[in-house]
Amino acid sequence: MQLPVAYQKAKEQVIKIWTTLQPLLTVHVGLASSATALILLEQCGKNKGYQERDACGFHPEGACCVRDGPEKIESAINMKTLWKNISVEGIDIMFSRDAGRYVCDYTYYTSLYYGNGRAAFIHVPPLSKSVTADFLGKALHTIILAMLEQC
Repeated sequence: MQLPVAYQKAKEQVIKIWTTLQPLLTVHVGLASSATALILLEQCGKNKGYQERDACGFHPEGACCVRDGPEKIESAINMKTLWKNISVEGIDIMFSRDAGRYVCDYTYYTSLYYGNGRAAFIHVPPLSKSVTADFLGKALHTIILAMLEQC
């Protein structure tokens, strides 16, 4: 499912995923436009600090995801362990604790909140000659299979 780059619309979609589909794990994938050949495994989502406006020109009321929600929520998936134990030839994989205080981090926190920690977020680089859609799909497949082993 493709989510819009809009805080409120993305939040509504994420809540719908958790309430209607009730998945065991939700894996979100977002674009890290500054990364050229790097996949980031995000460990946690942050509740506050969303000042930047989205594609519709809005930012969340109070600059937070969930009023009175915890400051951060950790994924049930141990991304550091995943990072240490996985490799994909041709691309660097890094562990991260900061998904960036924009729609990606907002979506991740929302999913962690409504999914009781059973969400994961992967930042990927834009497609290029060295990072093709086929290559990125195979890399994500490998990573997600390793996540499912943790479940």
